[in-house]
Amino acid sequence: QVQLVESGGGLVQAGGSLTLSCTASGRTFSSYTMGWFRQAPGKEREFVAAISRRGGSTYYADSVKGRFTISRDNAKNTVYLQMNSLKPEDTAVYYCARPDKPGLVSYYSHEYAYWGQGTQVTVSS
Repeated sequence: QVQLVESGGGLVQAGGSLTLSCTASGRTFSSYTMGWFRQAPGKEREFVAAISRRGGSTYYADSVKGRFTISRDNAKNTVYLQMNSLKPEDTAVYYCARPDKPGLVSYYSHEYAYWGQGTQVTVSS
């Protein structure tokens, strides 16, 4: 029932910026927190950022804090990840995800029930 679709990935030089978008189906988007995760080749999926239902609280992995900004527009059923000062180590497939429990804020991928297809971000040096 829930479909998440990411967009905005691409190739960017180190130091550049990209903004990812994730649009969700359904009418209950605002009842759920949203998260962004990423997975680099040969590595496990890692938490990137999360945002509360209304967008008033945000959470970031230490590796992206100060460079990435998560936001949401509930009227558009969309969550964003603005990525600035990109580094080659940011190269990964980026996924947006939604927990199964309304209002749950989580750093852990296993607590997210719905996932987008992923969008590739490649940062060249």
